[in-house]
Amino acid sequence: MEIWINPQCSKCRTAVGALDEAGAEYTVRRYLEDPPSAPELEAVLARLVLEPWDITRLDEPVARELGMKDREAWPREPGARARWIAALSEHPVLIQRPIITADDGHAVVARTDEALRSVLSEQRAE
Repeated sequence: MEIWINPQCSKCRTAVGALDEAGAEYTVRRYLEDPPSAPELEAVLARLVLEPWDITRLDEPVARELGMKDREAWPREPGARARWIAALSEHPVLIQRPIITADDGHAVVARTDEALRSVLSEQRAE
């Protein structure tokens, strides 16, 4: 299991604490220091069953600078995926967090207790 975190994020700290409490084995990726490549983002998005705009933090200053809330400038359609993924790779602060990729192949954006529990229940079942 791997968790992508920003150590300054309270949701990330909560998720790491829950993984520790559950005795889960995991690796930490500080994705701001070690940004994911476009292929890594593609793989995680496939596991999340989400689109890049679904995991983009649109209220970040860089998102505002890029005009990412403007649906005409940044359409949410298959033809625009590569542009979104490139932006996330170039500006990892835009990536929603924490993201947990479980050993069973699924992944979650662990911002809610329910999402976090889904990963922990899989861990306990092993």
